Amino acid sequence: MRTSSAGRAAIARREGNVLTAYLDSVGVWTIGVGHTSVAGPPRVTKGLKITAAQSDEILQRDLASVEASVSAMVKVPLNQNEFDALVSLVFNIGAGGFKGSSVLRNLNAGNRRGAADSMLAWNKGTIGGKKVVLKGLANRRAEERAQFLSRAPASAKPTPKPAAEPAAGLLAAIFNLIKRLFGKGTEQ
Repeated sequence: MRTSSAGRAAIARREGNVLTAYLDSVGVWTIGVGHTSVAGPPRVTKGLKITAAQSDEILQRDLASVEASVSAMVKVPLNQNEFDALVSLVFNIGAGGFKGSSVLRNLNAGNRRGAADSMLAWNKGTIGGKKVVLKGLANRRAEERAQFLSRAPASAKPTPKPAAEPAAGLLAAIFNLIKRLFGKGTEQ
C-alpha cells in the first residue's frame, strides 16, 4: 500500500510544511515536511526553496521506507485510513519504536480498538531529563487514533512485505522527533 494524498496532507499538517530551508533544533538543514539530506534528494542547503507540489513529492519519497516498514510488520489486512494513520505514527516515532509497540502487538492479534487506544501512549517527550506528556503529541495521537478508526473497507490481503528498511528513513524520523521535542521549525 501507499499513503493516500489525504494521508500525506494529514502528515504535512501534523509535522508542519516549511518551503524554505531552515536549520532545525540540532543544526540540520531541513525543508518541506521534515526532509533532510540524509533522507535522500534533494540535498538541503541554505537558501533552498521548494513549492508545495515539490514538498509533497519529496514527502512521498521520504514515506517509502516508512510504508515498507509498516507493510513488513503488520500481518493483518488494513484499510487506507488505518494504513495512513500507521504511516503517520511511524514517521513520527520510527520503525524501531513501532516494532516493539503495543500498537503493533494489538493490531497483529486482531485487536484494532486496542491498537488504536495504544497509539495514545506515544505522547511523551523528555524535557529537562524528565518524561512529560506533550500537548502537541497528545493531540497528534488523538488525530491518528481517530483516523485509524474511521470507516473504510479493509484491503483483501495483507500489505506486501518489502526488503529491509533503509537506514535513511530511520535517521530522518529521529531528526524529526528531536526537532519536535525541542519545538523548533514546526508547530504541533
